[in-house]
Amino acid sequence: MDRLVSMAVFVAAIEEGSLVSAARRFGLSPSMAGKHVAAMEEQLEVRLLQRTTRMLKPTDVGEAYYLRCKQILDDYDDANAEARELQQTVRGILRVAAPTTFGAMHLGSVVASYLAAHPDVAVETMLSDRYIDLLADRIDVAIRIGRLEDSDLVARRLAPCRMVFCSAPSFLSHHGVPRTVEQLRKAPRLAFSEAVSAGDWMLTDSDGLVHVIDGPVRLAANNMQMLLSAALAGAGVAYGPSFVFAEAVAAGALQLLMSDYKTSELAIHAIYPTKRYTSLKLRRFVEHLSTSFGDMPPWDDLLLRASSVKR
Repeated sequence: MDRLVSMAVFVAAIEEGSLVSAARRFGLSPSMAGKHVAAMEEQLEVRLLQRTTRMLKPTDVGEAYYLRCKQILDDYDDANAEARELQQTVRGILRVAAPTTFGAMHLGSVVASYLAAHPDVAVETMLSDRYIDLLADRIDVAIRIGRLEDSDLVARRLAPCRMVFCSAPSFLSHHGVPRTVEQLRKAPRLAFSEAVSAGDWMLTDSDGLVHVIDGPVRLAANNMQMLLSAALAGAGVAYGPSFVFAEAVAAGALQLLMSDYKTSELAIHAIYPTKRYTSLKLRRFVEHLSTSFGDMPPWDDLLLRASSVKR
C-alpha cells in the first residue's frame, strides 16, 4: 500500500475520531481505510489505535506517531506547494550550456537582458565545445549549432547559422582574391578542428553543383576565436559561422570571399529535456533567446548592412 496514503488515513482517523469519516475524506470504503491502518500496525509491529464499536482513540505509541506523521504530511504539502509555485514563477537557478565561441561572443548580452527582466533568477553557464549530457551535467537548456542527432530532447530553432569564407585584406593583397573553386583550393586554409556538422568546406555554384574544398590545412584549431585572430593577422582563408566573423567583416578587417557561391546553412537550436512540466524560468529564457536572435540574427544583420554600404 501507498505509505503516504496510509499515513494520511491514520492521521484523519484520529482527527475525525472515526475510520468511517477518514475513509469518506479520501473516497475510500471503511474496510479499505481499516486495511491501511492495519498494514501500518503490522509493519511497525505495534498497535496504533484502540477501536470499539463506539469510539476510536490512539494508543500512547499511536499518539506520538500521529504527531510525527502529521509533521511529515505537512512538510509534504509544503514541498508540493513550493514546487508548484516555482513552476509558475520566474525564479531560481537556470543552468545553461553553449558552444565556447558563440557563448563568449553573443550570449552575455542576451543573458544580461534576461536577468534584468527577471530579478529572481540566477544563471549559471557552461561554455564548452564538447557534447554536453544535459541530465548528467544538470543542465536546464543547451544551445547547439548544426544538425541534431535524434533524441528524446526537445529542440527549438533559434536562428540560422550561415557559413562564410573570409580573409584579411593584407592576405588578399599578397596572394590575390580567390574567385574560383580552384583558386580557393590553393589558398592556405584556417580550419576548425572540432567541426561536427559542417564537415568539409563546401560551396554550391549557380548550377547546383557542390564543390568540396579539401587539401592540406595550414592552421587547425579547436577554438574559433583563435582562427579569427589568425585570419585577422593575414594567415590564410578562414571558413566558419557568420556569427564569428561578422563584426570583423563589417569593420573592414576581413573580406568575404566567394560571394557568387552558396555556402552551407546550419541552425542554432535550444535543447531541453522535456515539454512537460517545463519551468517558467526555462520557457521565458528560450522565448528570450528566440526573440533576441531570430531569422535575421544581429550578426547577419550587421553583414547585410555592411554589404549595402559597400555597394
